[in-house]
Amino acid sequence: MSKSDAADTASPTPPARIGRSVALIGIDGAGKSTVARDVVGRLPFDAGYLYMGVNLDASPVMLPTTRLALAIKRRRGGRSDMTVGLGEPTSHRNGPIASIRRLVRIANWLAEEGYRALLARRIQRRPAVVVFDRHFFCDYYASAVAPGSLPRALDARIHGYVLSRWYPRPELTLFLDAPPEVLMARKGGETLERLALRRLEYLDLQRVVPAFQVVDADRPVGEVVDDVVGRIVAFVLGGPIHADTRGHPTEPEALDEPEALDEPEPAPVPAPTVELAAAVAQPSIVDSTSAAGT
Repeated sequence: MSKSDAADTASPTPPARIGRSVALIGIDGAGKSTVARDVVGRLPFDAGYLYMGVNLDASPVMLPTTRLALAIKRRRGGRSDMTVGLGEPTSHRNGPIASIRRLVRIANWLAEEGYRALLARRIQRRPAVVVFDRHFFCDYYASAVAPGSLPRALDARIHGYVLSRWYPRPELTLFLDAPPEVLMARKGGETLERLALRRLEYLDLQRVVPAFQVVDADRPVGEVVDDVVGRIVAFVLGGPIHADTRGHPTEPEALDEPEALDEPEPAPVPAPTVELAAAVAQPSIVDSTSAAGT
């Protein structure tokens, strides 16, 4: 037996769509990190987890310059995130020194985002599916990219330009959605009005990302994980992505399950999700100008 024959026998060729990118997004409290980590371990093919958010304490990897910036922020009693461009351009912090600091910060943060994109490409080239816990383009879309009526600080304009022109977007985006009351009970720290507005900002992403799906996150974690796994499997295999697949592919023959038609019918999607899916189908679900201007 030749070496090439032995290699073919030992490792079957992966599906053609292995190497894709999937982002799990949502408001804090939706369970993104828990679901993303569980999904990576449940997928029937190689996959990798990558955190793509601003909370540096939650990221196991970062540039040395970012680690230094985090240490300085901690020493000054600041938070462990690296939000950019959220201040008003006309604020009292708009002096030359403050402007230089913001430009240095955004330069480092753009480098950090580029570094995470390179890590994602490394996972995809294994080849494997990269599962993003959050995504920079999705999280910053409303504040830095979407058209808005309010002026933005220079660092926010630079950041938005880079994200919109050059930053890779996820090929499949799964929005973990739950009622604002549920999210407030889980995390707190926000008003119901702000949570409702943030939800609309995420829904507005359907206009600018290739494939956008809403997943009902107001369920036990195991059910949400099953649902997400099923959608990713269907996506990788090239089949249609149906709501609440309960972890089963939508094309049974793709995973050599000839009797899959005997599987019980999936439970109907809860009413809130059905209503939300119907709303998402409307082209003008959100006024992007008002949503992005906050």
